[in-house]
Amino acid sequence: MQSQQVQQNPAKRVTTLKPFEIRGRFFTAVAVHLTGPADAAFYQALDTQIGQTPQFFDSAPIVLDLQNAAGFGSSEEMGLLVAQMRSRNLLVFGIQHGTDQQMQAARGAGLIPMSGGKDKPLDRQRPPRAQAETPAQKAPEPASRLITEPVRSGQTIFADRGDLVVVGPVSSGAELIASGNIHVYGTLRGRAMAGVNGDHNARIFCHSLDAELLAIAGLYRTSDDLPADMRKKNVQAYLQDDVLRIEAIG
Repeated sequence: MQSQQVQQNPAKRVTTLKPFEIRGRFFTAVAVHLTGPADAAFYQALDTQIGQTPQFFDSAPIVLDLQNAAGFGSSEEMGLLVAQMRSRNLLVFGIQHGTDQQMQAARGAGLIPMSGGKDKPLDRQRPPRAQAETPAQKAPEPASRLITEPVRSGQTIFADRGDLVVVGPVSSGAELIASGNIHVYGTLRGRAMAGVNGDHNARIFCHSLDAELLAIAGLYRTSDDLPADMRKKNVQAYLQDDVLRIEAIG
């Protein structure tokens, strides 16, 4: 007797996949404030700044702030500025504080109009007593943020309401951003920016300094400018007389 094989067609499984997902992300952008025309003196000063602090601009998205700038009222003029910036590997993508004419010109040049960023500390007032929290309401999130895992290259960690505490190392290419202090219980590589809302009293602490950039309230020092005798040491960084100072702890 010849055996007969019966093939059964399995039922087809139909899987519906969403074509995309929308998720919120925080990104750090560098605002370049233009105080005059984009003439030869402007580009010379820009080239000098890039030469002195190349890591500060490396892969950083750029927003053009035209609050104190005149001109740039045509798409051609705006497009020339954008082309010159991008030829220097400055990733210009947006514009803020421009006039209606400048905003229109920016759209014509492919820029995104942005609302103004935070240039000063937020005025966080207490809510009125009538709106006080009751025991049944959800408690507010803590002001500080605690990270208990290593921060890897390409990650950006943002604490927008207080201190940022990292228990572990921070890799090169990572970013730490906080409105308050930054504490790193490990080796600090990458970038650390404290007091980003303008808090000049903010500080940066780490167990071993090997950072690409340190910044407090907009004042910064890059790896090329860090004291050689402070590297690989337990240090703190703070502002004194508008100078970012670094000193050993212990």
